[in-house]
Amino acid sequence: MVIAIDGPAGAGKSTVARGTADALGFTYLDSGAMYRSVALAALGAGTPLDDGEALGKLARGLSIELAGGEVRLDGRDVSAEIRSPEASAAASRVSVHPQVREAMVAQQRALIEAADYVAEGRDIGTVVSPDAPLKVFLTASADERARRRAAESGRPVDEVLAEMRDRDGRDTEREHGALRAAEDAVELDTTGVSIDEVVARVVALARDRSLVT
Repeated sequence: MVIAIDGPAGAGKSTVARGTADALGFTYLDSGAMYRSVALAALGAGTPLDDGEALGKLARGLSIELAGGEVRLDGRDVSAEIRSPEASAAASRVSVHPQVREAMVAQQRALIEAADYVAEGRDIGTVVSPDAPLKVFLTASADERARRRAAESGRPVDEVLAEMRDRDGRDTEREHGALRAAEDAVELDTTGVSIDEVVARVVALARDRSLVT
């Protein structure tokens, strides 16, 4: 069973999903880390980021493990490396390819079938698990999202905001796995709202739907 949490970059998906998973005793699934891992592998292998066939073949051959707060790529801890600006930019480019998305969606579905997860990403509720019993779509103003990302990375807010708008455009306009709220998703605006408040709201939704006792 899975609780799906989707939304744009900086909306608070990762923190909210992790907090919700901890509160409910579920496992946290960071789908973005999986695409970042593919991007990191592509950069390391010199695979062109516009070659969908080559990237798909690369993605299908990767071992990506998410456990204990670590991300392991072929057995190596890459938790810090996948958060670099280079990997982040590359992840947005590789994730538009249907061959890559097919490989990652297959892995994500296999994980979800095996245990209870709170999964976050951009297409969990629309593509990966359209039958999820609870779908949440987080939003926040562009300025708020940029401030959050800038605080995490130490980069200028204006620079982060420009990159974020470019990424939002790619994510919403791509043909496969486009960023959008599922029709039955509960939309929560996190602008000016504490993480604890958002987590409490998601947990309450799960209990209202009798997903947990």
